[in-house]
Amino acid sequence: MCEAQNKQLQSLHPWLKVSKLLKFCYFIVALLLISCGNEASKQQTTTDTVNAQAETTETPETKRKTILCFGDSITAGYGLDDTNDAYPGKLQDTINALNLDYTVINSGVSGETSAGGKSRIDWVIKQKPTIFLLELGANDGLRGVPITETRANLQAIIDVVKSKSPDTQIVLAGMQLPPNMGADYTTDFKQLFIDLAAENNIGFIPFILEQVGGIPELNQRDGIHPNVDGHKLVAHTVWDVLGPMVKS
Repeated sequence: MCEAQNKQLQSLHPWLKVSKLLKFCYFIVALLLISCGNEASKQQTTTDTVNAQAETTETPETKRKTILCFGDSITAGYGLDDTNDAYPGKLQDTINALNLDYTVINSGVSGETSAGGKSRIDWVIKQKPTIFLLELGANDGLRGVPITETRANLQAIIDVVKSKSPDTQIVLAGMQLPPNMGADYTTDFKQLFIDLAAENNIGFIPFILEQVGGIPELNQRDGIHPNVDGHKLVAHTVWDVLGPMVKS
């Protein structure tokens, strides 16, 4: 190679380096753009998948249905060694044996009055149960609370359920008192449940302690709260009303 050609190549050498560097930079940028595009595509695909799964899992058809038992010590299972032996737990056993897709929620509070139930219904009904079983009033009666007050409180609970969870089916459990509370009071007390169920067009259990109340061998020593065998019968009484609702 001649000397003139050498000098010409030497003068072009720096530009050749710059040209190669620019090509390398373009190559890196292109790789980054491709990589980012693929990542964005993956993220979008993942997001679409998650959204699709969320839509699938949150549809009403796939949600497990619930029966919420809202009551006092009878519902809570006062005095039992295992609260699962209370009638809500026995209802769950029946439902499981029939392979029905329902969960029974025990929302019983020992000593609860209708006023106490009224004060906590706004929080409880947020669960939006499929069926709402209202079992309250016995403690009102045993304390001699005026019938009008108990009636108003129970109606207020029913109103909250209807307004905040309109798709929920309501069942009212009737209660009766021992005769020592006075003939007029016990008669009016029994009637208030009948009237409330009829006026609100809701399910009704005439007497939740049917064939249990007042029978020593089916109650605990206090003669008021059912024992394990008593709760089994209570569950049967409740199921007579709930069963057709659940199966349908």
